Amino acid sequence: MSLSRSYFFCGIGGSGMLPLAMILRAQGHAVAGSDRALDQGRTPAKFDWLRGQGVSLYPQDGSGITDPRTQVVASAAVEETVPDVQAARRVGASLITRAELLSDLFNAAPISIGVAGTSGKSTTTGMIGWILHRAGRDPTVMNGAVMKNFVTDEALFASALVGQGGVFVSEVDESDGSIARYDPRVAVVNNISLDHKSMDELRSLFRGFTQKSSTAVLNLDNGETALLAGELEADRVVTYSLTDQAADLWAGDIAPAPDGIAFTAHHGEASARVKLLTPGRHNVANALAALAAAQAVGLDLAEAAAALDGFAGVRRRLETVGTAAGVTVIDDFAHNPDKIAATLATLHDFPGRLLILFQPHGFGPLVKMRAEFVEGFARDLGPDDILVMPQPAYYGGTTDRSVTSTDIAGDLVARGRQAEAFETRAECVARLLDLARSGDRIVVMGARDDTLSQVAADMLSALAGR
Repeated sequence: MSLSRSYFFCGIGGSGMLPLAMILRAQGHAVAGSDRALDQGRTPAKFDWLRGQGVSLYPQDGSGITDPRTQVVASAAVEETVPDVQAARRVGASLITRAELLSDLFNAAPISIGVAGTSGKSTTTGMIGWILHRAGRDPTVMNGAVMKNFVTDEALFASALVGQGGVFVSEVDESDGSIARYDPRVAVVNNISLDHKSMDELRSLFRGFTQKSSTAVLNLDNGETALLAGELEADRVVTYSLTDQAADLWAGDIAPAPDGIAFTAHHGEASARVKLLTPGRHNVANALAALAAAQAVGLDLAEAAAALDGFAGVRRRLETVGTAAGVTVIDDFAHNPDKIAATLATLHDFPGRLLILFQPHGFGPLVKMRAEFVEGFARDLGPDDILVMPQPAYYGGTTDRSVTSTDIAGDLVARGRQAEAFETRAECVARLLDLARSGDRIVVMGARDDTLSQVAADMLSALAGR
């Protein structure tokens, strides 16, 4: 791509758009963009930071697209009615999806590591990036979450890292089918479960992804990924497991703690003790995947494990915001049944009632996974836990609203769990603050909405003011 190229990102503040925009900006391209959140006055600090990085920002009304030489980048979900898309059509600017642009960069790298799966992508990507960085491999990393290790005053939203080492590490998304565009040297698949597509579609997509790789890193503890492992040549597969010592890489002596978890990683005759700052057995699985990927590009187990000891995690993944009035507030990205189950399992390793604000990330997921959401919460909520839900995040466009938060809460009450639904998030916050007492943990859960972190911070402030 020419250094004189000009890019315009429609939805530049999104978790998938912002890091890609930053990679292009760091490579010397001119970058501009728009975002509905900017127009609505949400997350102003993020957009102030983008301006400070030399990014020109415009209202999402088409006014930023006037030059036919501009490459307009849009997500697959952006509809033709969006003014920026209409402006691009009108002036003759070329349109490219985020996935097309990212896959072009990814596939051009000498060494590419793609991290896929229903859950754990962002954390695993961050772990691999940190290991390679510590090893002096100078990777480029494209993540869907802010990697705490790389946050500085100049990089407040460090969801991307730009390196010169010829290694490109990226999350790879199956939700829109774009995973089929990627040609990884190393393909990591943490797990496969129902989320955005049918299981048959998911199996086909992940099968194609792994079959193109030189090395596939696969989780034996997930039935679907274990099946994938059996379909590939043995010398192209590296397996990992928390329990199965027949895996190439397995974890022993797991020791959970409220602020982290330790384990011993075994690979053949080699072993190394790992002490993670991120809690939960699901993060042991993420770490095993990251260790396997690092080994696949030439690092030894001891070096990779030592780097993980300093991995600070990614934002909004079981992130403790603080404690006030004896109540701990936690901010978490969990938004599908598997992620929610992992969060609840980790938190229930330690005492304290859970007061959960779960904001669904759209009406569509509730329609598709109503039964799975209800089954998961009914199984994993404790008898004293209380779930409150506002109506799903909605920022415009067409969607099926036949299932709402009220339906989910009603189903859970019928299953004997404590659940309540409200129209607004403010009502949920007021309810949880009224319920909270010393020893409780308030958990703010949800995706696609950066303001959830501010909600968590505001709740902590309210508790501190008691």
